[in-house]
Amino acid sequence: MIYRVDILLFDKFETLDVFGPVEILGKLPEVFKLNFISVDGGIVESSQKVRVETNLYTRDDDTLKILFVPGGSGTREKVHDNDFINFIENISKQSKYIISVCTGSALLAKAGILNGKRATTNKRAFNWVTEQNEDVLWVKEARWVKDGNIYTSSGVSAGIDMALGFIEDLMGKEKALEISKGIEYLWNEDSNYDPFSKMYE
Repeated sequence: MIYRVDILLFDKFETLDVFGPVEILGKLPEVFKLNFISVDGGIVESSQKVRVETNLYTRDDDTLKILFVPGGSGTREKVHDNDFINFIENISKQSKYIISVCTGSALLAKAGILNGKRATTNKRAFNWVTEQNEDVLWVKEARWVKDGNIYTSSGVSAGIDMALGFIEDLMGKEKALEISKGIEYLWNEDSNYDPFSKMYE
């Protein structure tokens, strides 16, 4: 099984939101083809001024696709960009899996993708994100949440744990552990373990 991972970038995305999971998925190039995209293509700059070359989205009905949406300070503006939200909604309908990190779930929520679904987000931004859509079953305490084909994670580094959890679901725990050892990362295997949820109450 080969998946094209459409990593949707926008100005002021959070660098680790993207490149933590990219490190994980990139260890399996025979399974995941990484495809950095943006609405207009070209260079997109993260909050940390990391510049990434992006492609335009292509539909390609013969390809299994994963939509990956990071968070970052840019989400505060993008939730009000109707064209961008519609873009996400359209891509989501063509994707086998939908994954978000941190405040990326605010964008999914705004697009209606999370209606009636369990989801989580960055705990420091929890109140702001949950205001974007009250029809989402927001989970306050979770490192990451899986609901059907949708994965959402807590803040920034939680995306790494979620990506390993995604690998576990697709390919088994041994493969996830093999990757985490390979990058010398202590994987938080318990999706419910979330010490940050109590820090910002």
